[in-house]
Amino acid sequence: MATKQGMCKNCGSLVMFDDRDELCECVFCNCVFPSEEAAKILENPDGYEFKNEKFEKNTQAGAKHYYSNPVMPDVVEKAVQRDKTSKAQTAEVKLKPNEFEISPNDVKAPKKLVIGMVAGIVLFIGIIIAVALPLYLSREALRSDLSADIGKIFEKTEPETVSYDDFDYKQFNIYGLSCQYVKLGLSNEITDDQAKALYNNYSELRAEKRGFANDDVEMHIYTPNAIYFATKDGITKDTQPTVEILEPTETSK
Repeated sequence: MATKQGMCKNCGSLVMFDDRDELCECVFCNCVFPSEEAAKILENPDGYEFKNEKFEKNTQAGAKHYYSNPVMPDVVEKAVQRDKTSKAQTAEVKLKPNEFEISPNDVKAPKKLVIGMVAGIVLFIGIIIAVALPLYLSREALRSDLSADIGKIFEKTEPETVSYDDFDYKQFNIYGLSCQYVKLGLSNEITDDQAKALYNNYSELRAEKRGFANDDVEMHIYTPNAIYFATKDGITKDTQPTVEILEPTETSK
């Protein structure tokens, strides 16, 4: 026993029947006709004219209903349309997020916490500015005053008094949180006593500008053939010729 396919001679639907059945029945139009004819029509449907007549379903007792499976001629087109519809519906469905996946929203800080953190940072920066700004302004004011009167440290350099105007050039660099560091660059040679006098004179000038004295001043004096380093502990001298760029540098002639 084998199942064969044919085409309804009335409406053109696909019918299936047992090869032992002489007749087949179309479930669409209820047309009953020879199975062999259905098979021949399927082989060459283009050369056959379908009449599409109406047939009443045989409901008489003992009537045989032949097995058939109708298929519309546009089955392929409908299948393609169903596939497109299915894909479109799938694309519209929002995928459920992984329950164990952490998203940015899961770790987003509460608004109050964010505001508190920002306020804390702003307060911290404000405290730093409040502390550092006065110190910076005070240091710059002291530095400006010392720079304006730097010539005074040359007025008392006994036993041989040296005038500020005796040098072809004078360079100086005052720096440090309290202007405790100073570098001098001179065009002429000086003595050890004059180097010590310059150190003492600068310390006195700084104390005068600040209103109190400290013994933390350190001074470097550069001449063509020597470098003097003066502190509260005394003077050291390096007689090796040297050239050094003082940065930042202020020069007066």
